[in-house]
Amino acid sequence: MMAQVEKFVKNQYFAQSELQQYLGGENFNVLSFNQPSENPLPKREPIKHLLIGSPKAVSSTIHYLQVIGYASTGDWSPLLPTANPGEVMSILIRQILMQ
Repeated sequence: MMAQVEKFVKNQYFAQSELQQYLGGENFNVLSFNQPSENPLPKREPIKHLLIGSPKAVSSTIHYLQVIGYASTGDWSPLLPTANPGEVMSILIRQILMQ
């Protein structure tokens, strides 16, 4: 069981690192099990990810974010058409820790 927990923690670090590279090195405070807790009840705030593009580009990005461990494909909304022909959108809402 401990080996599974260690593997999960390592995968979280890897996924966060990969996501930061993919999104240009932004510093994200993504929920993590081994972040020190200064407040007994950390404040969480929703953040909305919105993907807009061709169905192929949006689907490809959703799958890439699953591969790097950021979000499951099932966490995203279905592809919804926009007002522009050939364009769709999908949204993901996550909770992040606020310092």
